[in-house]
Amino acid sequence: MWVGDEYVVRLSNGQFRDSFRHEASVANLLAGSEVPHARHLAHGDGPDGPWCVTERVPGRTLYEAWPAADSHTRQAMIESLGFALRALHRVPVTAGLLPPWLADALAGKPWPAFHPPVVSAALQQVEAARRLPGHDSRLLADVADWIQERLALFAAGEPVLVHGDLHGSNVMVDQGRVTGLIDFAEALAQPADVELDTILRWCAKAREYPPTPDEQGLDETTLTEVPGWLHGAYPELFEREQLRERLLFYDMYVELALCAHHPQPDIRQAAQDRIVRLLSGHNHLDGLVW
Repeated sequence: MWVGDEYVVRLSNGQFRDSFRHEASVANLLAGSEVPHARHLAHGDGPDGPWCVTERVPGRTLYEAWPAADSHTRQAMIESLGFALRALHRVPVTAGLLPPWLADALAGKPWPAFHPPVVSAALQQVEAARRLPGHDSRLLADVADWIQERLALFAAGEPVLVHGDLHGSNVMVDQGRVTGLIDFAEALAQPADVELDTILRWCAKAREYPPTPDEQGLDETTLTEVPGWLHGAYPELFEREQLRERLLFYDMYVELALCAHHPQPDIRQAAQDRIVRLLSGHNHLDGLVW
């Protein structure tokens, strides 16, 4: 990435197929909306791989601004984020919007990275886990039943445009307000509280969300008030019936995807251990208040 005074230029190794084209299509959806975002100016393929150029929005990332900000400024930034999310979730979107690389993964091709939950593909992840040698067939049978019992939670309601990877490094802020949501490579059409799943995961496990692998994530204890502030600014996001059960479902999807597709056995085992805990109704949400 090259960051100038007015423009940002990014290069990709091509691992995420058509990710810049997908971001461009999302930027077109956002044009004329109240969603703060960076305008997508151009993208293409070059000798060094796919590239794109976007405008640079004012400020710095929420991750960078957070440690030195006082409580009043932190609350203002999260409330501004709530207003930005409400605007995002009101942008018209087709129900089938998926990043091309994620569509490939759901069709059986390699999984390049973490991605937000896709409700309709939850049982697919159980089947993918069953194809691994040494899988726990009894546990996966319990998980399949658990998912089947909860699919009715998602029968009603239209999907909305969800950013899909919203945490401190993908929010730009300046003077206590959000100036841009950035990196829409994982944007998709899903229920709005899929967004909440990612944000609450970040609040509970902020150290696992560093801006680059060689840096540290934020201290979770500094984010304890974020869910409450977000609730105050965007209460509709928290008003789903059986919200906790829905959030547990999303978390189950994430853990199943790790269990079925992560290349490292220790990571897969840790995900399986969390699945066992999820079946008992517990996960990272236990320590959060909103």
